[in-house]
Amino acid sequence: MKTYARLMIASAVLATVALFSGCASVPLASSATDSKSKEFQPLPDRASVYIYRNENFGAAISMTVSLNKLTLGQTAAETYFHVNVPPGRYTVESISENVSSVTLNLDAGKNYFVWQEVKMGMWSGRSALQQVDDAKGRAGVLECKEIASTIAESELHPTVAPLSAPPPAATSNASNFQEELKKLDELHAAKQVTDEEYTKMRASLVAKFAK
Repeated sequence: MKTYARLMIASAVLATVALFSGCASVPLASSATDSKSKEFQPLPDRASVYIYRNENFGAAISMTVSLNKLTLGQTAAETYFHVNVPPGRYTVESISENVSSVTLNLDAGKNYFVWQEVKMGMWSGRSALQQVDDAKGRAGVLECKEIASTIAESELHPTVAPLSAPPPAATSNASNFQEELKKLDELHAAKQVTDEEYTKMRASLVAKFAK
């Protein structure tokens, strides 16, 4: 029993040493790409997503990150992913000793930041994903270097698309209907059309704009 307890303690000590020593290596994007990403200028028809890990804790442990089940690659200490994706719903997952996830509903033309916090695990590092505000996210990304993703942005799509805006024609028709109905109501109130004429003319308007 004592031998087993000693083995458990030794394993825990080794895990702690691994978390604090060494440094995992990941493929980095070019300095030009990194600098461009740090301008924080999202494309007008895309959402800009940053997933960053700005801590030195657990530097020897690399952690896999996926977006809608597609693996972007692995993070190391003080690194980040940056992707531009169509608007809609996405789930970010961090896979290590545990699996942490966060779901984002993205709008075009906006930046979104997810912090990958590293925690102590039983045998390896654990992680916790958190969506953070713009100020904290930018500060965290500026402390890191961009990772070269293994997935092309063209392969990333939302699981649920955003709600579409009503077609311009439909909006225009509704506005025109309200204007003509208002004029008819004014004529009726001024006794310039009878109740019977008003009923017929209103029904005609409804039929006209229902097409």
